Amino acid sequence: MSFFDRHFAHWPPGVPKTLSVPRTSLYYNLEVSARRYPDKAAILYYGSALTYGRLEREVVALAGYLQQRCGVKRGDRVLLYAQNCPQFIIGYYAILRADGVVVPVNPMNKSGELAHYIGDSDARVAIAAQELYQEIEPHLGKPGGKGLAHCVLAAYSDYLRDDTDLKVPDFVRLPQFDPGHPGILLWKDAIAADIVPRAAEAGADDLAVLPYTSGTTGHPKGCMLTHSNLLATSTGGCAWSQTSSEAVVLGVLPMFHLTGMQANMNIPIQLGGTSVLMTRWDRDTAGEMIQRHKVTSVTGITTMIVDLLANPDFGRYDWSSLVRIGGGGASMPEAVASKIEDTLGMPFIEGYGLTETSAPSHSNPIHRPKRQCAGIPFFDTDSRVIDPASFKELGPNEVGEIITHGPQVFRGYWKQEKATAEAFIEHDGKRFFRTGDLGYYDEEGYFFITDRLKRMINCSGFKVWPAEVEAMLYAHPDIQEACVIAAKDPHRGETVKALVVLKPAARGKTDAGAIVAWAREKMAAFKAPRMVEFVESLPKTATGKIFWKKLQEEENKKTAS
Repeated sequence: MSFFDRHFAHWPPGVPKTLSVPRTSLYYNLEVSARRYPDKAAILYYGSALTYGRLEREVVALAGYLQQRCGVKRGDRVLLYAQNCPQFIIGYYAILRADGVVVPVNPMNKSGELAHYIGDSDARVAIAAQELYQEIEPHLGKPGGKGLAHCVLAAYSDYLRDDTDLKVPDFVRLPQFDPGHPGILLWKDAIAADIVPRAAEAGADDLAVLPYTSGTTGHPKGCMLTHSNLLATSTGGCAWSQTSSEAVVLGVLPMFHLTGMQANMNIPIQLGGTSVLMTRWDRDTAGEMIQRHKVTSVTGITTMIVDLLANPDFGRYDWSSLVRIGGGGASMPEAVASKIEDTLGMPFIEGYGLTETSAPSHSNPIHRPKRQCAGIPFFDTDSRVIDPASFKELGPNEVGEIITHGPQVFRGYWKQEKATAEAFIEHDGKRFFRTGDLGYYDEEGYFFITDRLKRMINCSGFKVWPAEVEAMLYAHPDIQEACVIAAKDPHRGETVKALVVLKPAARGKTDAGAIVAWAREKMAAFKAPRMVEFVESLPKTATGKIFWKKLQEEENKKTAS
């Protein structure tokens, strides 16, 4: 039994090559930081501070409410459906303190998409932001005990306690409203009840988070992540960056996503640092917050960084507090990486990971990063490259499927034994996760992603699975057949394109714009096709399946020409 270690020659100086993962729950990190720094700002939300002491008190009060009034028991799944805000962090840790499992849901998802998350996870309770009420309301109090029995509804404005000159989105300023639905519980009432929860029971090997990732079946699958899985990458993140309780991070990546969840929330809380939160991205507000709060670290996707650098007022802000800027999700273009170094005097640190690997499985060493590179395997992580057909292990600079073994790798897919079995492979005496990504490593052990073995579209870091979008398009009354492929987009990297065969009665009467508009009403904006092309027919394989690979190849050739 061997271990991939050729990258150890370039390991960050002073950082141990192996790391003990705490045998506690994630919630314990908050408990410790609240004892250490009770009067320190854990969260700065558009200028309003929430201290560690108050954060923990509200987490405990909400946990008691979830247990006593909503019936949450150990292992129960609870939906968390909100944009970045203090309530997301409080709700997340309250669910964990109540011994529940967090089911983070992208707030861009519509009501129809929510049905799968609720039904598949068997969630009976949700915590949601009030601007999403119309999406969640159809799932409350459904006949036969199905759907959600309770929903704690939160208003972002409850945490705007101080006047600010920052640009705050209008919907964030809206006061709490009471829809009068029997299943709705108001956030402020839940906190005010101040119910003491039972003694915490969940431990390192209990499920902590059940994030959903889409797949080739068209239905998102729940990834079973334990407290230990998440602590492996949060503890590793603290050590990798060699930072301290004085860390101040800009929370711009969405926290329903594993990268934002770890970088913006779990790592700062474990350190006792401060998260500077934004509910909606705005480059001027980001610049002002970095300057005002002396932000030390920014983790963002490529499109955010490009927007930040393109700001004509870039020179107005003081960026001197920044010591690290990085991200993942999509490779940082060479020209942008160069501009970051020229303007900020530091490299952009790229990393790589999946929902199934609790975010990072690889990261570039801060002292010696490479561009357009996934980085080197993280603490105690063994990654190899194999031929996806023969499973033979490949050597340096040979492209194949990347497989990963490590303490951050998930337990499996929720209720999906077959998909779980297919996701893993026994290799060299270990159980490796098949990432589905094609790539290679160089002579120094740095990994590079070249393509995707699985069928996936990457829109500004958001992963879109064509089968899921196709399944929803078939609900359109005028669509007979549809195939979704990736089209190049200068801003998003890739965008969603639908090739559509209309039903005979609709031909000449339905236009592409109408289908785009319909799709945006039915699905998250990043999934909805931005391009629709009508075709007479779609090519089929010998087994009668739509030959999507041929259509994708034709689109790629069209773009190249």
